[in-house]
Amino acid sequence: MRFIRKAMIGLAALAALPLAAQGPLPAPTAKEVETAAATAPAAPTSPVTLDAADLEAWMDGYLPYALERARIPGAVVVVVRGNEVVLQKGYGFADVAKRAPVLPETTMFRPGSVSKLLTWTAVMQQVEAGKIDLDKDVNAYLDFKIPAYQGKPVTMRNIMTHTAGFEESVRHLISSDPKAVLTLKQQMPMALPQRVFVPGTTPAYSNYATALAGYIVERVSGEPFDNYIENHIFTPLGMTHSTFRQPLPARLAPHMAKGYPDVTQKAKPFEIVIPGPAGSLSASGADMGKFMIAHLNEGAGLLKPETAKQMHDFKAPGVGPLNSMALGFYEQWVNGRRAIAHGGDTVWFHSYLWLFPEDDIGVYVSMNSAGTQGDAGAVRSALFHKFADRYLPGEDKTGTVDAKTAAQHAQMMVGNYVSSRGSFTNFMSLLGLLGQATISLTEDGKISFPALDGLGAGARDWVEVEPFVWRDRGTGERLAAEVKDGRVVRFSVDAGSPFMVFEPAPASVNAAWLNPALIAALGIVLLAALAWPVRALVRRSFKADFALEGKSRRVYRLSRMFAWLVLAALAGWLGLIAAFSADIGSLGGPLDWLIHLLRVLTPVASFGLLATAGWHLWLTIKDKRRWTMKLGAVLLVLAALVLVWVTLAFNLYGFGMVY
Repeated sequence: MRFIRKAMIGLAALAALPLAAQGPLPAPTAKEVETAAATAPAAPTSPVTLDAADLEAWMDGYLPYALERARIPGAVVVVVRGNEVVLQKGYGFADVAKRAPVLPETTMFRPGSVSKLLTWTAVMQQVEAGKIDLDKDVNAYLDFKIPAYQGKPVTMRNIMTHTAGFEESVRHLISSDPKAVLTLKQQMPMALPQRVFVPGTTPAYSNYATALAGYIVERVSGEPFDNYIENHIFTPLGMTHSTFRQPLPARLAPHMAKGYPDVTQKAKPFEIVIPGPAGSLSASGADMGKFMIAHLNEGAGLLKPETAKQMHDFKAPGVGPLNSMALGFYEQWVNGRRAIAHGGDTVWFHSYLWLFPEDDIGVYVSMNSAGTQGDAGAVRSALFHKFADRYLPGEDKTGTVDAKTAAQHAQMMVGNYVSSRGSFTNFMSLLGLLGQATISLTEDGKISFPALDGLGAGARDWVEVEPFVWRDRGTGERLAAEVKDGRVVRFSVDAGSPFMVFEPAPASVNAAWLNPALIAALGIVLLAALAWPVRALVRRSFKADFALEGKSRRVYRLSRMFAWLVLAALAGWLGLIAAFSADIGSLGGPLDWLIHLLRVLTPVASFGLLATAGWHLWLTIKDKRRWTMKLGAVLLVLAALVLVWVTLAFNLYGFGMVY
C-alpha cells in the first residue's frame, strides 16, 4: 500500500511539470526562501527615491542571499524608468563549471512565456496595419479550420485574453532534442486541442493559442515568424542579443546561460520550446530592458500610442475584483497600484516582467534554475512585493466581514476544485485527479489554499475583507469566489486569475473519495495478484489440494491473470512518468508506442478484471464457498469497478495523439 501511495504522489508531482513549462503556476513550497525575504530592508512608510545607488544596495541585500539559499546559480535583474535604465545587473553564474558570471548586457536567459508579450506586440502591429481584426473569426486567417464551439468561433481577442476555450496541451511543448523543432505550418493543424469552454467565458491558459497567434502573424504579414520578430521588434529596438530561433544562431550560442536543476547539479541541454511564439525567446537582460522602455513610452518604436494604450488598458471579465487580462499582459495589483505583467517558466529558467504604466517603471528578473524546492517562484514574488513596498508604497482599501459571516463563508469554500487550465478529453486528464486543488480550514477557521503557498516567501493569512473576497495580510493578494444560489461556482486568486479559475470538482471525479478508492483498489489488486502464486507455493509445500475445480478454477485463474495485467498497466504508466520526468520531450514522439500500448492495455485489463472477478464472485456464491472467499471476491469486484470508472472518466483509452 505504501508503494502505491508513493507512486500516486509521484504522478501528482508530474502534474505540475508540463504545465510549468510555459507560463506561471503555483510552485512547490519554498520554506527556506522566507529567510531570504527577511534580509531585505523593512518596507518604509513613505516611498524611497528610486535611484541607481539605493536600488543596487537594496537588490544586493536581497537577491544574492535568496539565490544562495535557494541554490539557484544565477540571475539577471533589470529596472527601468521612463527612457532610462536605473539598474541592470547580473548575479551569480551563467556557467557554473566555467565560473562565468552573468553579464546583463550579453548573457542570454530563457524568459519562457514572457516571450508571449513580443508575440502579442506583433499581433497589435498587424491590427494597426489593418490585417488582423481582434473580433473576427480567426479561421479567416488560417489554412485549416478550427470548429466552432457551441456555435461560437475563436477570435484574436479571445486568444489574447486566454479565453479561446482550448484545453491544456503538453504534446509538442518542450524538448531537449533539436530535431523536435516544427514549423508553425506543421504544428498548428496537427496539435489542435479540443475546445472545452465557450469562447470569452472562462480563463484557461493556452500555449497552443499563442502559437496560433504567431502563425496568424506569419500568414498575414507574409514573413516567417522568427524573421518578423527580428525585422519589426528586435531591429527597431536594437535588441542585438535576442532571438526566437531554435537552436540558437552561431553568433549568439556562446552568450547563452546554462540551465540547471540547482547549483549542485550539472547543466542541462538547451531547451527547444516547440510552440515558438509561446515561449522560445532567448534574450539578454539589457534587451528586455529595451522592450520594457518601448512599452512604458506608449509603444515607442513598436506601436502607435493609441494601440499601446488599447493593449495595456483593456480589462477582460474575470472573477469579482481580482486581477484580469489586458490584451496579452495581465494585471498584478500591489499597494493599490496597477502593474501589467507576464511570467514565464521553462523547465530550467524562471522569469517575470512587470510594468507600472502610471509610475513609468519596469522590472524584469530571470533565473537559470528553479532551485532545490522550486524556490524561484517565491524569490521573484518576494522581489515584486518588496520592491513595491520600498519604492511604490501605498494602501489597499479594505473592509471587514463580521466573524460569524466570515466563518460561514470559509466553510462554504472547503472542498476540492478542478483548474480550468488542464486536460479534460484525453488521458492527461488523470493529472487533474491527482493534482486537484483543495481548500481547507486552519485551526482558527480561516481558509487555507496550499497550492498557492510556494508563490510567496512567507505564510499565507487569508482575511475576508468583503463578502467572498479574502486578502492575504502578507502580500495583499486576493482570493475571491463567485457564489450562485448559496453555492460556490468558481474561485481564483490574484496570482492566476487572469488565466485560470477553479471550479468545484464534480462528485464523480472528486479526489476526496476517488484517490483513496483508487489506492485501495490497486492495493486489493496487488494482494490478489500476489496471493495467486503464494498460495500455490503454500499448497505445494503442504501437499494440499486447491479447493476450486473445473470452471471455477479456470475463472479464478483468469481473474488473477487480469489482476497482473492491471499491475502491468500501472507499471507502464509509472514508466511513462519516469521517462517524462527525465525529458518532457519524450511525450512528443519517442514514447508514442508506450502511450498507444497503455491505452489498449488499460481498458483490456480493467474491463477484463471486472468481468472475470464478477464471474468468480457469482461462482463462489453459487458453489457456497466459505465466507472469506466470498469477501475476497466482493472486494476484487469493487476494486475492478473503481479501475473501470477511472479508465472511462479519465480517458485512459483511445488512439488520438493530441494531448
